[in-house]
Amino acid sequence: MAQEFQTMRLRLGRAGGMDRRWLASLVDAMEQSARPEVRNAPCDARLVSAAVAHLARPAPTFAHCGSAYSLRN
Repeated sequence: MAQEFQTMRLRLGRAGGMDRRWLASLVDAMEQSARPEVRNAPCDARLVSAAVAHLARPAPTFAHCGSAYSLRN
């Protein structure tokens, strides 16, 4: 049982490390997009209108199957 616990703990540690790398990548991308030369670049109007349309849609409720994060889905 101790070996099983140790193996599980290592897997959780790796997952935590991946979370930190993902977060570091996200922060880097946000910092890069905040640079003035990037922010002043023109955007494709079709991409902007597609993003606006996507954000205007209602959020999914998952009422037909419960939460999107349920283990019973």
